[in-house]
Amino acid sequence: MLNETLSASRRTGEADASATPAQAPAKPAPEKATPAPKPQASAVPKAAPSPELVVALREDIRAKLIYALGKSVEAARERDWFAATALALRDRIVDAARGGTGAQVPEKRVYYLSLEFLIGRLLSDALNNLGLVEATRAALRDLGVDLGEVEEAEPDAALGNGGLGRLAACFMESMASLSIPAMGYGIRYDHGIFRQSLEDGWQREAPETWLAEGNPWEFARPEATYTIGFGGHVTMSAHGEHHIRRHWHPAETVNAVAYDLPVVGWRGRHVNTLRLWKAESDAPVELARFNAGDHIGAVAGRARAEAISRVLYPSDSSAEGQELRLRQEYFFTSASLQDLLRRHVAERGSLRSLPDHAAIQLNDTHPAIAVPELMRLLMEEHDFSWEDAWHITTSTLNYTNHTLLPEALETWPVELMERLLPRHMQIIYLINWIHLEEQAKLGRNEAEHVAAVSLIDESHGRRVRMGPLAFHGSHRVNGVSALHSALLKTTVFKDLHALDPERIVNKTNGITFRRWLHNANPELTALAVETVGERVLDDPSALRGLEAVAEDPEFRTRYAAMRKARKKELARVIAERTGIAVDPAALFDVQIKRIHEYKRQLLNIIETVALYQAIKMAPLKDWTPRVKIFAGKAAPSYVQAKLIIKLASDVAKVVNDDPDVAGRLKVVFLPNYSVSLAEKIIPAADLSEQISTAGMEASGTGNMKLALNGALTVGTLDGANIEIKDHVGAENIFIFGLDAAGVQARAAEPGYMTRAIEGSPRLAAALAAIESGLFSPDDPGRFRPLTDELRHRDHYLTTVDFDDYWRVQREIDAAWKRPAAWWRSAILNTARMAWFSSDRSMREYAEEIWNVKVG
Repeated sequence: MLNETLSASRRTGEADASATPAQAPAKPAPEKATPAPKPQASAVPKAAPSPELVVALREDIRAKLIYALGKSVEAARERDWFAATALALRDRIVDAARGGTGAQVPEKRVYYLSLEFLIGRLLSDALNNLGLVEATRAALRDLGVDLGEVEEAEPDAALGNGGLGRLAACFMESMASLSIPAMGYGIRYDHGIFRQSLEDGWQREAPETWLAEGNPWEFARPEATYTIGFGGHVTMSAHGEHHIRRHWHPAETVNAVAYDLPVVGWRGRHVNTLRLWKAESDAPVELARFNAGDHIGAVAGRARAEAISRVLYPSDSSAEGQELRLRQEYFFTSASLQDLLRRHVAERGSLRSLPDHAAIQLNDTHPAIAVPELMRLLMEEHDFSWEDAWHITTSTLNYTNHTLLPEALETWPVELMERLLPRHMQIIYLINWIHLEEQAKLGRNEAEHVAAVSLIDESHGRRVRMGPLAFHGSHRVNGVSALHSALLKTTVFKDLHALDPERIVNKTNGITFRRWLHNANPELTALAVETVGERVLDDPSALRGLEAVAEDPEFRTRYAAMRKARKKELARVIAERTGIAVDPAALFDVQIKRIHEYKRQLLNIIETVALYQAIKMAPLKDWTPRVKIFAGKAAPSYVQAKLIIKLASDVAKVVNDDPDVAGRLKVVFLPNYSVSLAEKIIPAADLSEQISTAGMEASGTGNMKLALNGALTVGTLDGANIEIKDHVGAENIFIFGLDAAGVQARAAEPGYMTRAIEGSPRLAAALAAIESGLFSPDDPGRFRPLTDELRHRDHYLTTVDFDDYWRVQREIDAAWKRPAAWWRSAILNTARMAWFSSDRSMREYAEEIWNVKVG
């Protein structure tokens, strides 16, 4: 796929990879005050690379350093060595794209539209997939440079926030590994999601400057620039005797300029493209205003346009923030559709065959505006009738839903839509009118039914429902776990599902094992290869062979030693980033995810308080040593979530400074959670906290990553936890709390939270401690908003599940004291997680939704 966009693969000023530059003497890396990062091991068995390959890589890297970056070997920083290595590797990816299966026009191509792609660092991923880890390590060593330091110098790409974006990244890698021709589309954010720091426990947000020194992986594509319109008005004109043509005249236009990132598949057999759009304005700087002293006003138009690709998820707590979010969504969706339509016309001639050769996947509701936009482009730019355009649209688009939470199912004020996208609002009105007319013909014109299935919500100030819009305009709608898909049919899309019972299907999420096992945990990968053979690198199902050694004491000892080594490394990271010393021999209890009330970090913290109180009351008891590790970001405008972070930090301060619990309990909040930080935490985790309110987590993928690496799950019967339990075995997972049906039933009972607190002395005591100011003596009422919520509403049933959560945590304490059984369960978790590979997910999408060939 990448070959289509890499016709000019060597950028101006770069040395040809085949050139032999003047020899520059290698200089040993200067000594550093801080210890060097541990070199990353290779997941592939360490056969010695050929001397010729090492020499070629060494000279290519040196050439890039000197001629592309203009740096000498002596003066180069680790960041320079990273850029030079990436550029040398990029040349090889270009060659792989030109010579691989992507070199021909495919019969059918997938287009994956997502507002987020949380791709993390790319160097180690690309090296591993191309089988060049050891050759590159040797080449850099010859230059006096350590590969581990070079990898650490790469910034995480700030293109996503959490599970949605990481899933998109895993899916893109799996499509490349399965040789599914695909192109991802998103936004090239200047700053992406914010960089999180903690100041006295309070979250602070700062711009993420990942592009400050450029991005050596990307190719600028100024020739792929599209005009995106906003506002304005719509006129009509006659088109033949019986047709009226509408014409949109935008008041403002913005240019979408393409930047391409290569996505290389396993063993370099196929390369796809991630195309990201940057917003640029062609409005001139108003020099007269500038020279008159109005420096800001002179460039205001440009700044407004270019703000679209500045930051991921601007706060929507203000009307201005809402408008910018909508502008972002339309901007990247329109550019992507224009691009893929242009490509299809160039390859196939007529757009009438678009459904035969293209499958468009909408990742959540963010690109749902694709429904009216594709209709507009087909009708107004390509002369299709409404009926033909609707057939093409509904045969090509597919929609993945990721949430049952009403606030996450996007809606937009009709006034905003009419002002910003007037033509699209006309199309939405017509789609809705035709849909409601069909209901009337079927005798389904009761006011309650019409209100339920209409695309316009009239009950909250007239808003456009983007989820139902995506549902109407898509060939298939899928949930992302068995439970989630079932609940879609009975909750948010109940009425629409009744109209079309075949449209909703399930496609449980998955993760790429190349990133989350091979790269993140090379020691465990090497152990698996040694035990069951190299086939495990290509076929995750081969992990099942580890079951045979789960009872072997020697293997369990080696597995535990591997974990201990990773825990020591994480302890080093924790000390470096927080100043907190933790014992690697303790149980590492991990909850790493976006901070949200439904994910119930608060339940974990309250249990931590209760445990702290219990230890204080019985200090001589044989308590299981624990380190509670939290990480995650709260949305800047999400006050309750930010207060949860502060509570975790304040509890940590008290607990960690109390000599009565020393050696028994530590609490850590690691700031600025990212893919690269996850790669350090996950292989070191003993316990995986997946404790969301049942029925509210669509799937989760962190649960899969942690279980794959041998962490035992404590969780509710929510999302993919149910399927993980089915695969790893009920005896190898810790389940607690109400199930989804129980949650619905209990939530309907008045006063359930009061009864739960009054019936649990332990919970009441923990809440009282928080409310007393024990953890906030400078402001005793600081956490009242959190406890008041639990006492008076408790939407997420934290109080109801608390006692069962306490119970299962004490079971975990006892289980940790039986190491043979614990490590047996950990090994079986690793052995039985193959089904959760994103390769399996992508095969299912390809065969059952996209109708596209795999391989």
